[in-house]
Amino acid sequence: MPTLHWLTRDEDLRAAQKVPYRLLEEASDLSYGDKDAGNMLIQGDNLEALKALLPFYAGRVKCIYIDPPYNTRSAFDHYDDNLEHTQWLAVMWPRLELLRDLIAEDGSIWVSIDNAEGAYLKVLLDEVFGRKNYVTTCVWQQRTTRENRKVFSEDHEYIHVYAADYELFKKARNQLELTAEVRARYKNPDNDPRGDWQSVSANAQAGHGTRAQFYDLIAPNGTIHKLPAGRCWIFTQKRIEEEIADNRIWFGRDGNGVPRMKKFLTDVTSGLTPHTLWLADEVGTNDSAKKQTIELFAGMAVFETPKPETLMQRVIGIATNPGDLVLDSFLGSGTTAAVAHKMGRRYIGVELGEHAVSHCAPRLTKVIEGEQGGISESAGWQGGGGFRFYRLGPTVFDEGGRIRQDIRFPVLAAHVWFSETDRPWDGSSDSPFLGVHDGRAFALLYNGILGDKRPDGGNVLTRISLRLIREEIERVYPAFAGPLIIYGEQSRLTPPTLDREQIAFKQTPYDVKARG
Repeated sequence: MPTLHWLTRDEDLRAAQKVPYRLLEEASDLSYGDKDAGNMLIQGDNLEALKALLPFYAGRVKCIYIDPPYNTRSAFDHYDDNLEHTQWLAVMWPRLELLRDLIAEDGSIWVSIDNAEGAYLKVLLDEVFGRKNYVTTCVWQQRTTRENRKVFSEDHEYIHVYAADYELFKKARNQLELTAEVRARYKNPDNDPRGDWQSVSANAQAGHGTRAQFYDLIAPNGTIHKLPAGRCWIFTQKRIEEEIADNRIWFGRDGNGVPRMKKFLTDVTSGLTPHTLWLADEVGTNDSAKKQTIELFAGMAVFETPKPETLMQRVIGIATNPGDLVLDSFLGSGTTAAVAHKMGRRYIGVELGEHAVSHCAPRLTKVIEGEQGGISESAGWQGGGGFRFYRLGPTVFDEGGRIRQDIRFPVLAAHVWFSETDRPWDGSSDSPFLGVHDGRAFALLYNGILGDKRPDGGNVLTRISLRLIREEIERVYPAFAGPLIIYGEQSRLTPPTLDREQIAFKQTPYDVKARG
C-alpha cells in the first residue's frame, strides 16, 4: 500500500506512544444537570485527552466525528490554521492512531476536510485504518453563494468515512428516513390492497444477467415486449410470470405500457440508502450554522466556519443508535455534542481553548434547559440530561514509567487492566479482583482496598488476602481454574506457593508500566 512520507514521519509515528497518561479531574462548578448521564466535556490538548480516555473507553466509541484545522493558510480567531504541511501531518497522525484505538468494532470515523489537505488526509486514513475499511467520501455543499474573488468558487467540502471493520459497519449503519418528497412518489392507481407503490425498471444491463434473463415477455393482454438493446430482464421468465400473477408487474393503465416492477412503500419503511452528495437544502451550510451560533452567543465572538446541526444530525443518525457513544476531539463550538445530546446519544467532547468554558459548556447547558434552535424540533427535544466538565490533571506515571504513589485505586485498576488486556475496565472499586480475560484472572492489592493498609489488610499478598481474592473469583466465575496475576506492594508467599497457585506476582508501583 502506498504511504505518505514527510520530514518528521519517523518521529511522528512514535508520538502517540510518548504521550503521557493524565488524570481527568472534574471541575464540578462547570458540570451541569444529571452528572450520571455519561457525557463528558474535556478542556485540554486533545492528544493528551485521547490518551487519558484509552483505559476507560478503548473500543467503545460508536461514532467519531472530527473537524480538524484545514491548513488553509488563513488565521481564524480561535486557532492558528496556518501550519506548514509537515506540521499538519505531524498533528494528525498520532491523533488518528489514538482515535482508531477508541472506535468500537462496528463503529466509524467521519473527518471533515477541504481541498487543501483532503487528498493527503485520505492517504493518512488509508494507512491508519486500512484501505479495506474505507467506506466513502461524502461531498457537502457548504455554501450556496458564489465566491467571486477566487479562480473557482469553492462551494463544497468533504467528509471522509472509515470503519473500524467495514463489514461490521455495513451491517450496523442506519438508513436515512424517508422524506415527504420521497413518500409523495408512491401512489396507488390500481387500488392495490398492499398500499401505495411506485414503478421501477424491470430490466437491467445485459452484462449483469444470465442466459435465462433474455426472452420475449408476454403481457396478460398478449402484447409481446422485447428487450431494449443491451438490456436483460431483472428476473428469469418463470419468476417474472410469478410476479405478474401476484400483480407486482405494472403494464400501465391500459395494459400496453412497458413492463415495470411495483415497489411498495411498505417494503421501504426501513429507510433510504444514504447518498454521498449532501446538498445545502438537506443538511445546511456554514452560513446557516453561523447564524445559529450568533443567536446562541449574542455579543460574543463565534467560529467562522461552524458546522450546522442538521449536518451532524445526518452523520450521527447514520452511524449510531440512541445510547451509543459519540466522540469529537476537535469540538469547536460544541455542535457535535449538542446534536448528540438532543438525539439521545452519549458523548465526549474535547476542546483546547478557553472557549471550552465560554462557548461549549454554556451551549450544552442551554441544550439541557431545552434550547429550541437547530434540530430541536425535528428531534422532539424538550431538555434534560447533563454532562461532567473535566480538565487534564497530573500524569499517572512518573518519568521512569512507574505509577505515581498518590493515584487512587480505580485509576490504577483501570490502567493495570488496560495494560494487560487492551480493554477498558468495568469492575468495582470495592474489590481487589479486577476480572478475567483470555483465561487469566487479574487482581490489584492497592490503597487499602481490603479495608486498611496494614500487611494483612490490603496491599500485601498474604494467605488471607489471597483467600479473599479466590472467594471473589469463585463467586463471579465459579468454574475458573486458570492463572492469576496479582499486583501488590509485596508478596509474603513463597515461590513454590506462587507456582502451585498459578500466581504471577507483580509489584506496585514498579511493575505497573505505561502502555504505549
